[in-house]
Amino acid sequence: MMDHVFSRYIKHRTFWNHTATRRLWNSTTTYSDIYRPHYLWNSADHKQLRRLTGPPARRHWQYISKLEKDANAHPNDARLQSTLYKELRLARRQRDVIDRFENSTCAHDEESYRQYIAALVETGQESKVMPDILKHMEGKWRLFLFFFVKKKRVMIAGISECNGGATAESSGTRKSDPVYVVVEEAPGAMFWKALRWIGVTFTYTFCLLTVLSLSMENSGLLKTTSSTQSEYEPSQQQLVKFEDVQGCDEAKDELEEIVQFLKNPHRYTELGGKLPKGVLLTGPPGTGKTLLARAVAGEAGVPFFFMSGSEFDEMYVGVGAKRIRELFAAARAKSPSIVFIDEIDAIGSKRNPKDQSYMKQTLNQLLVDLDGFSQTEGVIFIAATNFPELLDKALVRPGRFDRTVNVPLPDVRGRIQILNQHMKTISMAPNVDVGVIARGTPGFSGAELANLVNQAAIQASREGAKEVGMDHLEFAKDKSIMGAERKSAVITDESKRLTAYHEGGHALLAYYTPGAMPLHKATIMPRGRALGMTIQLPEIDKDSYTKKEYIAQIDVCMGGRVAEVMIFGSDNVTSGAHSDIVKATDIARQMVRNLGMDEKVGCVNYSDEDMLQLSMETKLLIESAIKALVMDAEKRAIEILTTHEEELHRLAKALVEYETLTQEEIINVIKNKQIQRKP
Repeated sequence: MMDHVFSRYIKHRTFWNHTATRRLWNSTTTYSDIYRPHYLWNSADHKQLRRLTGPPARRHWQYISKLEKDANAHPNDARLQSTLYKELRLARRQRDVIDRFENSTCAHDEESYRQYIAALVETGQESKVMPDILKHMEGKWRLFLFFFVKKKRVMIAGISECNGGATAESSGTRKSDPVYVVVEEAPGAMFWKALRWIGVTFTYTFCLLTVLSLSMENSGLLKTTSSTQSEYEPSQQQLVKFEDVQGCDEAKDELEEIVQFLKNPHRYTELGGKLPKGVLLTGPPGTGKTLLARAVAGEAGVPFFFMSGSEFDEMYVGVGAKRIRELFAAARAKSPSIVFIDEIDAIGSKRNPKDQSYMKQTLNQLLVDLDGFSQTEGVIFIAATNFPELLDKALVRPGRFDRTVNVPLPDVRGRIQILNQHMKTISMAPNVDVGVIARGTPGFSGAELANLVNQAAIQASREGAKEVGMDHLEFAKDKSIMGAERKSAVITDESKRLTAYHEGGHALLAYYTPGAMPLHKATIMPRGRALGMTIQLPEIDKDSYTKKEYIAQIDVCMGGRVAEVMIFGSDNVTSGAHSDIVKATDIARQMVRNLGMDEKVGCVNYSDEDMLQLSMETKLLIESAIKALVMDAEKRAIEILTTHEEELHRLAKALVEYETLTQEEIINVIKNKQIQRKP
């Protein structure tokens, strides 16, 4: 046997060294493991082959003898018994296999039964193969190999893994001696196969029906007038009038014409005039664009159809165009009416030639429906957006949106109106001065003012107050402007003292610098990421600033750092002045590069792109002018704080004691007066 193995190995190897066959045999190696075709060998097989020493036959008999002793010593080890049977068969000792299996009381496993059956077949005793032996051949699949030899038919059950390879090679390898293989499935296999087939069929059917239904819906075959009207009903929210919308009088005046047209359309059509088909409301968020559209419907007493731009498109192709058609069909059925689409830039953005066609379907359908309107239908289309520059030109052209109404942020008078409107439903204290709150909230939108009043009411409820007072409104305003107080922050006394001098420097520069905005409040209470803050608020809303006012802003920015240097020395300056330096540099850069406020640079404008193309001399000139503005501001700050150093000490001491000072309290400290506070 082993001579055959060596000969096959040498036949397919061009080099063989006898030293590779040194004695490295161990008890775990079996000849059945290496008696395989050479093309199935791996590196481990070659390594085991090199361990073989001595004459192959003698070495095999020694191994069988050792294996038999181990099997006799461990009769309950079924795996050891099956290994012995396998090696005995390889040594042509089938009768020893039969005798040991039938006469011994050793443990047997399925492999042992296989070796026993193979030995019976090889010795011509296949009649002993009984059904009570075959029943041990269990498994998910059972292979029945039928070997047809020349004189008799032999059935071997489950010999797919046994080492009777010699028998298989001796028969069934020629055309005259074929091998027939029959595969018998387990009883439950047919059930799982049928279940799998049903699942796959159901999945494909569901996908096909979904695609067909969407195609039919988008083509209009499944739509009916009743379903369209029931899906898109007018909004039933609380009725809104123009008197409920404050702070945008100009926008209300323009929309008043739409209301009159809806109330009395013949008044405008008798003379041949045409009212706008669509109105586009633009402006920052929270200025009341949606509220204005509802007020138009409320004043005219007509149905109001509302949808957001993000509600049209979904995961299915064509859904957005379908909803546009249904929305306008429902509006025509209930005319006169108003169709309002908020955030229209979600579906009306500029088209890109590289976009897929399905991305343009919703916008194309909207363009078609807007063109399909006629003045006699009594349907007004209103849309709102915060980014009018993103809309497609075909959408905003005359004929679709004939009028664009800008809704800006409210001014002081508008903020007073909005605050009074929201305070109608809240119990306010008699000492509340709405004008002070309105003046201290520049740039606030209507939504932010409504939130401010609500926050004040919540704070009053927390304190158990019966009315909302001025202190509650100030608390809500400071929270909106400066952020929430970080009362739990651990601040050392030295850090608090340094912050007090820093904010005191800002406050003194704001008080003594001509052209600076009036002081509103100074605090060393940490808010957000800042350890302290000095707030300045204009007396009135301003859209432009003079050179004097810009220089005053730079001076105030440098006041905090200069105060730190004066009191603690240049080696103890902190990073708290970083934001001040950044702001001062930005203002100076804008004055020099964009506003023409430097005599040396001249009245020119240099953008960031222009700076890349300028000569080195011009760049140096611009940089020197910016630096000069900041350095001059620092010199003026040193002069003012040196002159008023005593006031700086008093102001820093008051900030450490009270943490927050109002404008009136800051002025009292500067004038060496006592601070009057209610206990």
